Amino acid sequence: MGRALMQTTLFALFLTLVTSLPNKDDWDIYSFHINSTVTSRYATTVITSRVANRMNESKEVEFQVRIPKNAFISKFRMFMDGQVYDGVVKTKEQAQQQYTAAVSRGQSAGLVSSVGRTLEEFKTSVTVAAHQKVTFELTYEELLKRRHGKYELQIHARPMQPVSNFKVDVYIDEKAGISFLEVKGGLSTKALANAITKTLTDKQAWVYFYPTESQQKTCDSCGEQGMNGDLVIVYDVNRDISVGDIKASGGYFVHHFAPSSLPRIPKDVVFVIDQSGSMSGRKIQQTRTALIHILNDLNEDDFFGLITFAGNIFHWKRELVQATKTNVNSAKTFAQNIPASGSTDINAAVLEGARILKAHPREGSASILILLTDGDPTSGVTNFKKIQSNVRKAIAGKFPLYCLGFGFRVNFEFLEKMSLQNNGVARRIYEDSDADLQLKGFYEEVATPLLTNVTMMYTGGTNLTQTHFTQYYNGSEIVVAGQITDNDIETFTPEVIAISGTGSVRFSDTNPTVESTDTVSDSRLQRVWAYLTVKQLLDKALQLSGPEKDRMREEALKLSLKYSFVTSLTSMVVTKPEGENSDVLHKPKEGQMQPIPGQMQPNPGINPRSGGAGIRGGHPHILHIERGEPSFVLFRRIITDPVVYRFLIKTENQSLQLCFDVPGDTRLKLLHHPSEELSVFGHLDSVKDRGFKIIGIHLKNGQFVEITTVGIRVRESSGDMRSSERNLVSPDITVTGRDKEFDVAVGDTRMVVLIHEVDGNKFLWPVLSQKPSDNNIDGILVLKPAVYEEVQQSPSTKLKIRDQEIGVTRSSAVDYSISAAPTLDCWFMSAESALQRRLDDFTV
Repeated sequence: MGRALMQTTLFALFLTLVTSLPNKDDWDIYSFHINSTVTSRYATTVITSRVANRMNESKEVEFQVRIPKNAFISKFRMFMDGQVYDGVVKTKEQAQQQYTAAVSRGQSAGLVSSVGRTLEEFKTSVTVAAHQKVTFELTYEELLKRRHGKYELQIHARPMQPVSNFKVDVYIDEKAGISFLEVKGGLSTKALANAITKTLTDKQAWVYFYPTESQQKTCDSCGEQGMNGDLVIVYDVNRDISVGDIKASGGYFVHHFAPSSLPRIPKDVVFVIDQSGSMSGRKIQQTRTALIHILNDLNEDDFFGLITFAGNIFHWKRELVQATKTNVNSAKTFAQNIPASGSTDINAAVLEGARILKAHPREGSASILILLTDGDPTSGVTNFKKIQSNVRKAIAGKFPLYCLGFGFRVNFEFLEKMSLQNNGVARRIYEDSDADLQLKGFYEEVATPLLTNVTMMYTGGTNLTQTHFTQYYNGSEIVVAGQITDNDIETFTPEVIAISGTGSVRFSDTNPTVESTDTVSDSRLQRVWAYLTVKQLLDKALQLSGPEKDRMREEALKLSLKYSFVTSLTSMVVTKPEGENSDVLHKPKEGQMQPIPGQMQPNPGINPRSGGAGIRGGHPHILHIERGEPSFVLFRRIITDPVVYRFLIKTENQSLQLCFDVPGDTRLKLLHHPSEELSVFGHLDSVKDRGFKIIGIHLKNGQFVEITTVGIRVRESSGDMRSSERNLVSPDITVTGRDKEFDVAVGDTRMVVLIHEVDGNKFLWPVLSQKPSDNNIDGILVLKPAVYEEVQQSPSTKLKIRDQEIGVTRSSAVDYSISAAPTLDCWFMSAESALQRRLDDFTV
């Protein structure tokens, strides 16, 4: 077909709303305690914050903590004015009704936050009378997961100010015996290390962390606002019993099985690597680096395959080969030269990987298929359900599929479901400087198979959690919980059957040591069973559809309500004094955006109001605060994935524009004019449906001007601050506020900052109206026009930019550079491909 030559001009822009927070100088956190008890790897953590309002008037007081993503909140209480306000877990629908009623009275306020890879944020507030106090108490529970031969209990401390009475108390009780204990994390460094006390006996351990106010300002991430970091308690247990460690109490049992003195099983592993255009830049370089390290770690009795894919499949070899030194070196050369261009045919690539594994089955080996991709399928079969069905048929339960989603453009729920359907797991790889280490770390978890086809059997056991596991890897652990029939421990017999490196193996004991002791409370083991059952039911529901899916969700809901777990299906409603505003906190799981109740559901990954700034996630935990009938409903939506905002690259004489995504909470360099010592940046918010919360302007006289939706703030070179709602006139800058915009003039540079409003949310959008005459300028707003050619339409669309062919997909974005904010179709690609430079070059 003919090639269309197009020239584009870039005006990359985006939105925001500034949220005012309570002034923390008005109230004093005089006590902050974190108490964590770990028994048989099940941790119950209670965070208690006591706050006093020292002012002569009522003040809004915050409670803001971060908890592990794997945890369930099980209790929240407030103590105020001699009253206790307890939480009650209800169905999400019941809480939604209360929330909708609050919204209709204009009483909603969303509070959401993204806090990285392993934590999620719980945040709420309450009005406290003058010289009065409030106590917040939050309880959460989690089963510690064994990775790399150790358990990690992560405790995050961020009280937002130095606290005179700050304590962390951790108690570990493991009847199997504790083999080692160490404390790490950012809060164990510098002077804070002196605030840690450890005591270790055969079966118990205590860790105390009591920093003084001055010590709380000394860690790498600490300062005048106190501590902000993690305390990580790392330990493992002894493993002397072949059948494992079994606890029983109150008619329930928990079985931890992690044999270590077994010969490794040689593995057959195929790596399926995405090399499409969106992988260009740092991602493909990090993938190459990680792959080379992984290849070096293969044992010579392993067999492996390596294929890459874009719109087509590229083989290193078309069959499995032994990991000899010669073959490994050849594969490393192939890996070092993996390019990045083209579309994404996930279906064909995974099916080819499965074919290679099935074509050469080896007796006594463990087969593993690993997929790495950073985007959705754009060529070949693109229907998610069809791909999942094809892959499931191809693998046929013969080996696990592990899916690694690189970054936030990928539909993680698609990968998660496909992994679960094939006895594997999905893992997010974050686009950070250590992405190669994340890839290598995941591989190390599955690098050493010790058992395959593991079946856990329990005579005299019922209502069991998962009992069949495709593979068991060194350094991990299998955990099964259930009920003991008629609570008759005498007839209860565990047995494990599996295949090891030397053949079939049976772990059993005619007189098993099933510990039944009053020191392990009845409710503790029962709650472990409930925790595991709910997690596994939700995983099963993700894989299913129709009545079976509904049945799994119904069972999970019943248990969540019975054990007061705040899960994807439940909400916590807490009675609260009259006259309080609503807080809305949702928690999407990795993979699919969940709408705020009453809000229109956007297309997957596309936010219709912010031009595609979708938040991926699923399974919302809910906690929302409602007033009126004095109640406090916590709609807990903690965002586990950062917000992504979509930018447009406008084109000349072409209806279809280009677009790309930028993560939230990014400071973008909009304009840098060195000769005038002028710098303009925009700070994207980390909250959905917002965007640039600040437009900042640095001037050569040392003056700093900050524009928000509510006005202008100026910091003079002397450090003095002054504010203005609409106008600023000075020798170096003029800012004029109008109805829905600010006009900015600095020398020969003119800029308009538009103010948009959607559903009551205001945000900013900068537009360059007069470009500086000096050519020595840089930034998003002043990029030179890009030239590209359309070189392919079928089977997928490709554009050619500077001799590089880039696979693109048709998408849409909102053009906020125009007051009417129309929604436009666009060709979507990675930021690096669109900008022809690293996105890091445009961040400050």
